[in-house]
Amino acid sequence: MLSVEAARGAAEGEIMALTTLTQDTLASLPGEVAVPSYDRSGLTAGIVHFGVGGFHRAHQAMYLDRLMNDGKARDWAVCGVGVLPGDARMRDALAAQDGLYTLVLKHPDGTREARVIGSIVDYLFAPDDPRAVIEKMADPAVRIVSLTVTEGGYNIDPVTGEFDPRTPAIRADAAPGAVPATVFGLVTEALRLRRERGIPPFTIMSCDNIQGNGDVAHRTFTAFARLADPGLAAWIETEVAFPNSMVDRITPVTTDEERESVARLSGVRDAWPVVCEPFTQWVLEDRFTAGRPPFEEAGVQVVADVEPYELMKLRLLNAGHQALCYFGHLSGHRYVHEAARDPAIAAFVRGYMDAEATPTLRPVPGVDLDAYKSTLIERFSNPEVRDTIARLCAESSDRIPKWLLPVVREQLARGGEVTRSAAVVAAWARYAEGVDERGEPITVVDRLSDELTAIARSQRERPAAFIENRALFGDLADDKRFAEPYLRALESLHTRGAHVTVEELARHGERR
Repeated sequence: MLSVEAARGAAEGEIMALTTLTQDTLASLPGEVAVPSYDRSGLTAGIVHFGVGGFHRAHQAMYLDRLMNDGKARDWAVCGVGVLPGDARMRDALAAQDGLYTLVLKHPDGTREARVIGSIVDYLFAPDDPRAVIEKMADPAVRIVSLTVTEGGYNIDPVTGEFDPRTPAIRADAAPGAVPATVFGLVTEALRLRRERGIPPFTIMSCDNIQGNGDVAHRTFTAFARLADPGLAAWIETEVAFPNSMVDRITPVTTDEERESVARLSGVRDAWPVVCEPFTQWVLEDRFTAGRPPFEEAGVQVVADVEPYELMKLRLLNAGHQALCYFGHLSGHRYVHEAARDPAIAAFVRGYMDAEATPTLRPVPGVDLDAYKSTLIERFSNPEVRDTIARLCAESSDRIPKWLLPVVREQLARGGEVTRSAAVVAAWARYAEGVDERGEPITVVDRLSDELTAIARSQRERPAAFIENRALFGDLADDKRFAEPYLRALESLHTRGAHVTVEELARHGERR
């Protein structure tokens, strides 16, 4: 473990002259950087993973690396797959580095813990050769296809929760004789080949931040298959396992500054290292079609029922991030730890967790919820992670309906409070206007950004315009118990500003 000061010292010119992290350069790394203790040449891919980003490499790939360092799971290495045009960057980075990358844990006291992860042994870019991706998944050695394709990757209508067959890419993939281009088309075609060849199906393991992610994957993949081959859909329905899971590790986007820091620390150039917090959790339902690695021996909680854990995480951590990010940005903060150390914002977030999210949770075996919530605030406050508020504000139209609105609806159904949740939505609506309180532009990153910004900019004349978007909010605008606190918060945001508003909301619980 190295201090930040010890990791500094090389000039930028020296960094540029460094050799690239590869299998051959592992031996040159300093002793403080852990490297794979296993012979990677003997690994075989038993998992195909779609969506090899920072989180997958900080989480699932890391757990597999733990097992391999203990001499286990050698036939469960990962073959990554990229589908989107932007995934070509990951293809190139991993190809140049023999699939290796550096994972750096950033402790709150400034120390860093670095390990080179070796569990990814191949990477296929689907636009280059879709047939190669399909044949890889049809290989009997592959027994799990896993996913981190983001909340928006499941092609779900945000109100109905059902698969949307109208999407142009989905319609193209479902056409007779189509060359698959989406994750749905590629995976379904591989399952068709396995059935045709008499090979048992693989498990489809979602690792995305969606409540009931395995159930969602089950519905969406069978719905896609039904468009082109109802018989295959029926086979998938009965023969393929879709375990639910809860995953947790704060993993900010890798910056050039982090690349330079890793180079100073390790003495080699890593094109795409991963930095993250020390905390990690994975709760996984023990439901697999064709076996699995011994995940529990690497620290994974393998359980019969994931739902209590996932609700805890989605409604406290993920929705808690949304409670922090819009007020944080509008108050002038740009990093998560800055907002989390703002007393008014921290009190508001904790108030949301205690008064609105917690009443909707089931008992969570083995978890002290008060301690868990305190730990969340501490994790958000870690200055070394330098997670950006912009990352948390991105793709809100996918996140808010899945993480926060279920809390609102359950609280309304039970006669509970929704004041803070309504204020979070109001802060999102104010953020979506695309201009901050100083008149500076806000880059709204969202698949619906054009539509949402246009609506948000009309709300000074029509205050309820944003929540009247029924595609996102259903009938919530018709319920005064939600609409009234929403309109109060939005008016305060416009007339008094974000920080005065969140200070008032933070005192809300004190007056009850």
